[in-house]
Amino acid sequence: MTIDFEKCGGLVPAIIQDADTQKVLMLGYMNQQAYEKTIETQLVTFYSRSRQCLWTKGETSGNYLHLVDMKCDCDNDTLLVSVHPDGPTCHTGTDTCWGETNEPNPLIFLSTLSDFIEKRHEEMPEGSYTTSLFKDGLNRMAQKVGEEALELVIEATNGTNDRLIYEGSDMLYHLIVLLTSKGLRIEDMARELMVRHNPGWKKH
Repeated sequence: MTIDFEKCGGLVPAIIQDADTQKVLMLGYMNQQAYEKTIETQLVTFYSRSRQCLWTKGETSGNYLHLVDMKCDCDNDTLLVSVHPDGPTCHTGTDTCWGETNEPNPLIFLSTLSDFIEKRHEEMPEGSYTTSLFKDGLNRMAQKVGEEALELVIEATNGTNDRLIYEGSDMLYHLIVLLTSKGLRIEDMARELMVRHNPGWKKH
């Protein structure tokens, strides 16, 4: 990755984003030394324009930003930094510097779960329930989706909301396993629903 630090007088903006929630947490600036220290320590370090020195986020508050990934934009003069934050990011005590709450989005977790199940499919570790499903084959995986769907229907008609959510979660998990075995993802179904949401969509 080539970063053009000289374009803006030795500094580049660094947009800090939570790797899990995708929420933008703050904006800081890095020079070459701050960038190198971030890579070396895996803790996000900035250059303070007011104090004219390096500072590692969290060195006084304990609210560190643990580096996950860094990307440079198309002009090589802006960084997108993915992190795992320790506590609130803003010095005012809020999760973000815009006063927003940084909470996990359960819908985003479905993509994370799909990644996890794909990894299970690739590595097939012994002792994993997901591995056992893949080993049992397509028919068994499809059967499990059907079984869980039936349990979902039973809870919907004669059970409680808590059990409905529980059985629905089982069905969704087994559906993702089935999709993974076919080289598909839950996002493929989400895209299909997006297409259907278009007023001009016609059933085919």
